[in-house]
Amino acid sequence: MNLHSDAREFLKSRRDRVTPQAAGLPSYGRNRRVPGLRREEVALLAGVSVDYYTRLERGNLSGVSEEVLAAVAGALQLDEAERSHLFDLAKATNSQSLRRRNTRGATRAQEKVRPEVQRILDAMADTPAFILTDRADMLTTNQLGRALFAPLYDSPVSPGTSGQAETVNIARFTFLDPVAREFFPHWEHNAADLAASLRSTAGRHPHDTVFSNLIGELATRSQDFAQLWADHNVRLHRVGRKTLHHPIVGDLELDFETLILPADPDQSLIVYSAAPGSDAAQNLRLLASWTVTGTDKTGTDRAFHPADDVPSLEE
Repeated sequence: MNLHSDAREFLKSRRDRVTPQAAGLPSYGRNRRVPGLRREEVALLAGVSVDYYTRLERGNLSGVSEEVLAAVAGALQLDEAERSHLFDLAKATNSQSLRRRNTRGATRAQEKVRPEVQRILDAMADTPAFILTDRADMLTTNQLGRALFAPLYDSPVSPGTSGQAETVNIARFTFLDPVAREFFPHWEHNAADLAASLRSTAGRHPHDTVFSNLIGELATRSQDFAQLWADHNVRLHRVGRKTLHHPIVGDLELDFETLILPADPDQSLIVYSAAPGSDAAQNLRLLASWTVTGTDKTGTDRAFHPADDVPSLEE
């Protein structure tokens, strides 16, 4: 990752987004040459000189105090995720241990799930759950989660970046496999959220070569991803509702919650649930019934080849 260009493009894109009216400033004349605020207007709002802010927007965040970063974040009306991203970029720029950071980034390729976490997943028999890394690797799932995300595991283009067997990458699936547009009925929204989440990872781990290679691959092979990446949007979509189209049980409207693992901060436990009494809840129960007696660990084969004695939705 190029920290200077990332910082430059991020700050400029956020400045272009804020109008003088939104910032509480008068707008003189109709021939403004910028879509949002001018640099001098951001400097005024942040309480710094124009030259100093210009230096920041050129990507030079070295030595910038937290107070100034907070003032710039306020002037640009950054939300929590964007503010954190700006601070992450500054921390990375200020780092004087690049070699140590590179070494740490390389070791992240061997991320593993602790046995205690796997036991928690396996105990959640009626709820799809999985562990996702900030590289968008799905490290492991419980049985119902594997059945729910069977198209991802069947995809020929979604191997994980961790180098481990049975690991898949949601970003590769989303942007490189046409099946993803069927599995995610609201593909555009899901893709934008995913790209924005990966942008946040780039700020936290700018020297992670495995992650950089993933971004380069996606940007080269997917024009959609390249366009979203160029927007420099940052978003942490940790709770919400998502619709999935499963090839066997059809559409599932599910709520999800994301829990960061304190002992493994680059890993998240993501749990899906359906509203009681909903069609999605019934479909999840049906999917679970197909996986209970499956011969493999995950029940994926059972999900795609249900037993004849399993009742259908119509019965």
